[in-house]
Amino acid sequence: MLYNLLQQVSNQQWWGGVSMRKISKYSLFIFLLGILVIAGCSSRQEQKITGNAVEGIEKITIYRSNSCGCCSLYSNYVKNKGNNVEDMIFPDITFIKSQYGIPLNVQSCHTSIIGKYFVEGHIPLEAVSKLMNEQPDILGIGMPGMPSGSPGMPGAKQGDFVVFGVNKDGSTFEFMRL
Repeated sequence: MLYNLLQQVSNQQWWGGVSMRKISKYSLFIFLLGILVIAGCSSRQEQKITGNAVEGIEKITIYRSNSCGCCSLYSNYVKNKGNNVEDMIFPDITFIKSQYGIPLNVQSCHTSIIGKYFVEGHIPLEAVSKLMNEQPDILGIGMPGMPSGSPGMPGAKQGDFVVFGVNKDGSTFEFMRL
């Protein structure tokens, strides 16, 4: 079929009066193949996976309110790093905070569950990776409030992000500083 097409257009005049007879059929084939490859690539959606997925986890479940825009941005941040995210959207998510024993002084606007741990708030994935690599005997980690410049939050970063670990008795300690 391609050969017939090449024969049909071989008498056509191209830019500047150059005839197709002067261009080898092999060169034309390569040219057309290149056009097909470019057309095929341009029709795909851009992938935003950066290869920074947290290793060793199958899924991150994020409990968030449908009225909170920053929670949606955090969820997108986690997804765009290549993680499998399950969004659980509820009008009120205090039940999940109670179920996992998240102290009030560590609570934030959304809660992620990763395996046996909770991850509370706009925590950078570096802290989540540390949690999953070390597997400490704690309930989870949290970064209270909604710090400016943290994942999902607008604005510039203002000082260190302090991520707290939560022990099984509810006490907290500095888990990581970013």
